[in-house]
Order: sequence, then structure tokens, then C-alpha cells
Amino acid sequence: MSDKEQDENSTEKQELPFWKTMLSVMQASFGVQSKKNKERDFANGSVKGFIAAAIIFTVLFVLTLVVVVSSVLP
Repeated sequence: MSDKEQDENSTEKQELPFWKTMLSVMQASFGVQSKKNKERDFANGSVKGFIAAAIIFTVLFVLTLVVVVSSVLP
């Protein structure tokens, strides 16, 4: 049995690392989140982690837009 199959068959709840939570928030915000990842997030994710990742993503996204618009406009 491969490592991937063992991970999928594991019955113990594993906490998502923050980078996977952040990646999941970015994918969901652009509408490209897979059903498999969404189910993994609901099963293993923490609400506090997703809220923190969403706030960080939103701030970075808005700052990126401000920088891009500022550099384009004279």
C-alpha cells in the first residue's frame, strides 16, 4: 500500500498545516477548490485557522490591487 493510500485510509484526525489552509482559502476565493480538498478541509480544518488565513489573504489581495492600480495610474 502506498503512502498516499495510507493517508487517505487513516482514521485519525490530522490538523491541516497553515500553508495548506492558506492554499485552500486562495483556491476557494477564486472558485477552483476541488471537492476532495473541500471535504478534507471540513473534516480536518480549524475555524480559527481558516479565519486567520482568510484575513491574511484579503489584506494581501487588497494591497496587491492598490499597488497595481497605483503603478498604472499617473
